[in-house]
Amino acid sequence: MKNSAVFAMAIDEKIEGKLDLTDIQRLIEQPKFEGQGDLAFPCFALAKTMRKAPSKIAEELAPLISHPSFEKVQADGAYINAFFQKKEASKAVIEEIMAKGSTYGQHEFGNGKNIVIDFSSPNIAKPFSMGHLRSTVIGNSLAKIAEKCGYQTVKINHLGDWGTQFGKLIVAYKQWGEESAVQKEPIKELLELYVRFHQEAEKNPKLNEEARSWFKKLEDGDQEASRLWLWFKEESLQEFNKIYQLLGVSFDSLDGEAFYNDKMQKTIALLAEKNLLSASAGAEVVDLTAEGMPPLLIRKSDGATLYATRDLTAALYRHENYQFARALYVVGQEQTLHFKQVFQALQKMGFSFANEMEHIPFGFILKNGKKMSTRKGGLVLLEKVLQEAIGLAAKNIEEKNPALKEKQLVAEMVGVGAVVFHDLRNDRMTNVEFSLRDMLRFEGATGPYVQYTHARACSILRKAGGHHGPIEGLDDAYSWQVVKRLLEFPDVIEKSFHHNEPSAIAKFLIELAQDFNKYYSHVKILEEDEELGTRLALVSSTAIVLKEGLKLLGIGAPEQM
Repeated sequence: MKNSAVFAMAIDEKIEGKLDLTDIQRLIEQPKFEGQGDLAFPCFALAKTMRKAPSKIAEELAPLISHPSFEKVQADGAYINAFFQKKEASKAVIEEIMAKGSTYGQHEFGNGKNIVIDFSSPNIAKPFSMGHLRSTVIGNSLAKIAEKCGYQTVKINHLGDWGTQFGKLIVAYKQWGEESAVQKEPIKELLELYVRFHQEAEKNPKLNEEARSWFKKLEDGDQEASRLWLWFKEESLQEFNKIYQLLGVSFDSLDGEAFYNDKMQKTIALLAEKNLLSASAGAEVVDLTAEGMPPLLIRKSDGATLYATRDLTAALYRHENYQFARALYVVGQEQTLHFKQVFQALQKMGFSFANEMEHIPFGFILKNGKKMSTRKGGLVLLEKVLQEAIGLAAKNIEEKNPALKEKQLVAEMVGVGAVVFHDLRNDRMTNVEFSLRDMLRFEGATGPYVQYTHARACSILRKAGGHHGPIEGLDDAYSWQVVKRLLEFPDVIEKSFHHNEPSAIAKFLIELAQDFNKYYSHVKILEEDEELGTRLALVSSTAIVLKEGLKLLGIGAPEQM
């Protein structure tokens, strides 16, 4: 049993039901300073029911709490602080990690349940820019974290393969495009045509009318429009797959917006059957004013459908086919209102599964303080950034370890890992300023620093010929700090799942790497004495957790760098 659970139960026994056990566990925290112990319980929540000052409650309860896992329990102001029995706790943690290996930190609360995660979702015929990075890596990490918690994941790339932008692109291609140029560099040429359309449309607004007309033709199955659309889509997917391969990201479904074209009429009919459609300026909407939101536009006056029609249809399709316990939409924060409207419309339709659907917003990647825009050009292409990162990693390896085997594979792990970690170490809602220099830094709180720490641990184990000898307890300060950090890993995984926050794992890995490197610099790990086997087991445990933590972020862990 976890020591935090033991501490919670020991407190629960002494307060006679004045607070639920789950609430006690939720309130337990780690003290800010080492001298304050290993776990702390704030007594503020007991003040009302016990009719005493929190400091008085702590003073009275602390002497009553005891357990073999704790060396001592004492009051510190309004807190009850517990100090672990270090040798016993360290032995238990190290033995557990060595026995479980990569399954350490696994949870079972998701067993038998499906979770659908909609992420990445780039637009066809547009390049995969840095702006797409966040949804892709956050969604990929959330899927891995969910699997660690026992869920069966369904990873969906809801491709932006429909909409008025295709009318714009068809007009631009027919006006200024050349087939040979598109065949040679499809994404580059299509982007230039798209940007040019918006520049020209500012001077000639009639182009927008032409674009709407061509999109209507596409919706109606026009042969030429359909041929161009399919061509643009196939060329784009080939480009996208290069990026996904580099990032190690895969999907279970590539059903994009166009997939729902023949399914939307059923959704519209269902809305009409439930008397949820209202007329508004010739269009059809779901009225959400009672819920404090603007109406949700379902069908425009010309009969064209919208994002909302497709998202409602997709939700119904996914629930019917995947029977999800949860459905996550990893989409930028600018879509917050849209998803609130969609979920509310599903509620009004009588579908309770809407309660299990959640929009996972995130901040922007900014360039010079501004959001990147496809329309205005000036995008930073993700593939270019990844290749530069891999090149820099390869250069570093050539300088520091020229004899390294599989240099290119390691360079890819390190370079791509640097870019992914730079994103995921930030809280999800934080805006991130694009800086290639910061992204490719290999020192400090970075992915390569964590990867290097893992490689260092593997190097120690190779020198020792692996782990050997019995595992006993360790109680020196440097070992204990590493043990305490390893003990946190299962809780960090659970927290990151419930908060949809991969940064919790990234920050944990930085702290573990720092603790281990302090341990490495202060303790003679390979010294031949009775604790050698335990020290090597601690090194091995650290390597296991670093590798598994990086894996949850979608990052590789080289054994040599």
